[in-house]
Amino acid sequence: MIASLSGPVAALAPDSAVVEVGGIGIAVQCTPNTLSGLRMGQQTKLATSLVVREDSLTLYGFAEDDERQTFELLQTASGVGPRLAQAMLAVHSPDALRRAVATADEKSLTAVPGIGKKGAQKLLLELKDRLGEPIGAPAVGAPVSQGWRDQLHAALIGLGYATREADEAVTAVTPQAEAAEGTPQVGQLLKAALQTLNRAR
Repeated sequence: MIASLSGPVAALAPDSAVVEVGGIGIAVQCTPNTLSGLRMGQQTKLATSLVVREDSLTLYGFAEDDERQTFELLQTASGVGPRLAQAMLAVHSPDALRRAVATADEKSLTAVPGIGKKGAQKLLLELKDRLGEPIGAPAVGAPVSQGWRDQLHAALIGLGYATREADEAVTAVTPQAEAAEGTPQVGQLLKAALQTLNRAR
């Protein structure tokens, strides 16, 4: 099993990256949060999880080992495949998922595309004893961080957009960021920003 990749970033796309390892470009499926930390030509190290199917081998990459472990644990629940597990991590951090399961927070799970109310209830039951307790302190009442602007802007530049386009996209998603409870999720904002840029082209 491929547990990690280390090398320069050779290409970036909205949902994947190519990391060059020993002269071979390896495609890795990543969440927007992971992609936001990658830069073309710069060295990176990603924790990875290889998903083997009859007709495909897909490598999923994560900025932290905690994300990879959570990704694999989520798939132990019935009905959760790699795509849904990745979608869950695109919307919530591992700790936010642990907190949601620990507090039986259906609403947090239904915020993930592809999870309805019944699916959320089933996941809460199945994952209750698997994900463990939250590690960090809850973000309730935390001031809205302005750092998301810099992170989002850098992620868009890293994906090859011009500074002007990145500025406009950040402005376009600012109302969504300010409406979010607590610290805005850069991954969700990146998705929204890419949609506005695609419409503008």
